[in-house]
Amino acid sequence: MDFKNVIFIILTSIVLLTSFAGCTENSTNSDETGKIVYATIQTNYGNMTFELYPDKAPITVENFKTYAESGFYEGTIFHRVISDFMVQGGGFTVNGTKKETLDPIKNEADNGLSNKRGTIAMARTSVVDSATSQFFINTVDNSFLDYQDDSNYGYAVFGKMIDGFDVLDEIESVETANNGQYQNWPVEDVIIEKVIIEE
Repeated sequence: MDFKNVIFIILTSIVLLTSFAGCTENSTNSDETGKIVYATIQTNYGNMTFELYPDKAPITVENFKTYAESGFYEGTIFHRVISDFMVQGGGFTVNGTKKETLDPIKNEADNGLSNKRGTIAMARTSVVDSATSQFFINTVDNSFLDYQDDSNYGYAVFGKMIDGFDVLDEIESVETANNGQYQNWPVEDVIIEKVIIEE
């Protein structure tokens, strides 16, 4: 083997290793410090754990962490449950009181993430940048909720479920009714006991 071939093999190896390292780095859901963020939603039906995306939705993840770490979600409920669609929570107490929240955040729905089964996304009003504490978990693929364009902005996904699909399915199947103020309200309370953030 001549000198030119040796140099070619060495250079090719360096390029491949560099490309592989870059792919590995980009595939992690870590923030600027390289930490991967997990959230476990503890409920009276069991726990659901999510891997969050601070690289794709930094504002949204930080907002969710702030609410979680302050204890805001403790004692709130999943107040809106629609079979074959989603379960929504994080804003009401068991007696139907809506909690006071922080200021709304920027909608990060244009981050390339899709509202697939098991993803967690921010709930909002018809105003694009109106999300505060409430979130929902997609129980089926809901791509129609994704960002389409600036006139159809969609709902910001900021994580995906990695454990607890059985709990999600059980919550999705609870009986609901119109409680006099809201439709799709669970007849029996689905309580968020705590949200734990781990990095």
